[in-house]
Formats: sequence, C-alpha cells, structure tokens
Amino acid sequence: MGVLLIRPGASWGDSLVQLLSNYYTVGMTTRWLTAEEQRAWRAYLAASLLLEDVIDRQLQQEAGMPHLYYSVLATLSEAPDRRLRMTDLAEALKITRSRLTYAVTRLEKDGAVRREGCPSDRRGSVAVLTDEGATVLERTAPGHAETVRAAVFDHLTPEQVGDLERICAGIAEAIQGDGRQAVRADELPWRRRSCPSG
Repeated sequence: MGVLLIRPGASWGDSLVQLLSNYYTVGMTTRWLTAEEQRAWRAYLAASLLLEDVIDRQLQQEAGMPHLYYSVLATLSEAPDRRLRMTDLAEALKITRSRLTYAVTRLEKDGAVRREGCPSDRRGSVAVLTDEGATVLERTAPGHAETVRAAVFDHLTPEQVGDLERICAGIAEAIQGDGRQAVRADELPWRRRSCPSG
C-alpha cells in the first residue's frame, strides 16, 4: 500500500536504508513523515480502503454495480438536463477518460446511460442519464445514503464533519491547484487518456 514513509533506519535497520537509497537522486533530501504524520497517513489509508469496500459491497448487493457506476449516475442526475460532456464528467469524477468510457459503455448496455454527439464539438460526446438509469438511482440512493451515514457520519460530531470537509478539500486543492505539490495539468486523471501501467 505504499506506507513506508518514515525514515527506514529508525525502525528497520541500515540495510534497508542502503537499499532504499538506490531509489533517490544523490543529494536529494527525503522529507520523511514524523511519527504523528505516519499514524495519520496509515489511519487515512485504512479508513479509505475499508470505506470503499463497504460502499462497493452495498451497491453490488442492491444494484449490481460498483461505486464508480453509481457515481456516474448520481453526477449525471445533478447536471442540467441530466447530461454532461464526457470530458466534464471525467473531471467531476476525478478519473481518466478511458476509465469513464469503460464505465459508460457498461451502463449503456444496461440502458442506464446513453451517449450522444456533442453539438459544439464533433469529436466529443455527451453522456445522458436515461429514465431507466434515473429509476435505478432512485431505487439505490436510500441504501447508499444509509451506508455512508452508518460508516462515516454516525461517528462524527458536527464540528468533525466540518473539519473533514476542510481537510479533504484542502488536499484536493493542493494536488490539482497551483501549489508546490500540485501535479502538472496534463497529469490530472481526467486529462490523461489511460491509467498508468503497473
């Protein structure tokens, strides 16, 4: 899971330090996490992985679809006329266009979504939520909301909910904004054509 983020020599010995040094440019200073940061990072990983599993299982059981497919339907339901350009939909979902194309293709086969040409861009296409897709969403949303509430919000105070929003929004902005740790615009998921290999 990529959680080796504290200075290896602090816990795992000099041999590992030597091994890992091969991965870094000579003279580069590694900004290892503090013990407190490491605990926070591991807690975040555990919570996010467990939460995604809980949500996926609920949606598979109730609607026969993974979380991403539900998110496609939900995002389209909130768009004007229940339609979005594929590029805009990929950006809203923070995923690659190829991953979105695969998801929409599967949803098209189920009759939940259809694709249309984009009037303003002959090369582009628009994803549209069908009446059937809206019915699936309406039927599935109550169970999904209850799952999210039981897994997350039942365990947080109102103040913690506000903190969670600010923390997550800050991280997202740091990655896709113009700060020091921001990725290049063409490396953002929705501007890449495919997932990195490996």
